[in-house]
Amino acid sequence: MFHQILQVLLDFFGGLSYTSVFFLMALESSIFPVPSEAVMIPAGYLARTNGLDFWFLLTAGTFGSMFGATVNYYVLGQWIGKPFLEKYGKYFLINHRKYLQAETLFLRNARLYTFLGRFIPVVRHLISIPAGIFRMNFPIFLLLTGLGAGIWCLILMLSGYYFGQEVADIFSKYTKETSIVVVIGLVIWGIWFLRKKK
Repeated sequence: MFHQILQVLLDFFGGLSYTSVFFLMALESSIFPVPSEAVMIPAGYLARTNGLDFWFLLTAGTFGSMFGATVNYYVLGQWIGKPFLEKYGKYFLINHRKYLQAETLFLRNARLYTFLGRFIPVVRHLISIPAGIFRMNFPIFLLLTGLGAGIWCLILMLSGYYFGQEVADIFSKYTKETSIVVVIGLVIWGIWFLRKKK
């Protein structure tokens, strides 16, 4: 299904270009299920074979990621997230005290979470939301997001540039499995961490 949606978007833009890479990576950094592997690896391959500029494509992907993350930060984090938790959090066993505890815990390691989150499947779609909810310093958030996204896009583009479509197929095949493993790992770590804190 995800690849069908991606193909529709690519058809709309007439294939990968600087504009489509920006737009698709903006979606990838928000809650829309656009896998970055399916965008930046082919972009690297096209930079070698179709005359598109490697660094312009990298810039488009990085700034697209930053734009999508910024939307998450403000819209889903600050505008929807915090008011939603304050009003309905009690139905999810999140009272004001627990909210403040979570805020303290996140902000204590916010820079690390924000940077490393850009490299983890599933997490990179969502890490901007707690940053917005707990009002992490926005310039620092944007800097770390850009740095992490830029490194990730560079890794993917280099893979496509030197190894071509075969790498894209491998990434596409195992993205779902990798995401499941990461989510299970995060749940186990979260349970262990909470038990240790308790």
